[in-house]
Amino acid sequence: MKIFTITSSIIAIILIVFNATKLNFEALFKGESYTAVITIIAAFCAIILLQILRISKKIEVLSKKR
Repeated sequence: MKIFTITSSIIAIILIVFNATKLNFEALFKGESYTAVITIIAAFCAIILLQILRISKKIEVLSKKR
């Protein structure tokens, strides 16, 4: 599970960087730039969810040790 979350986080970061190059700050919510903004937001959400999953698995392991 740890490898999955790390790999998925890296892919999400790559997507953020790639889509950041597509942004047009003069027309942020038009055309290709709009798609890039939505994809960046989705990638940030994916990173947050993966970190929550990773932390919950750590808590599960710690609670089983008790």
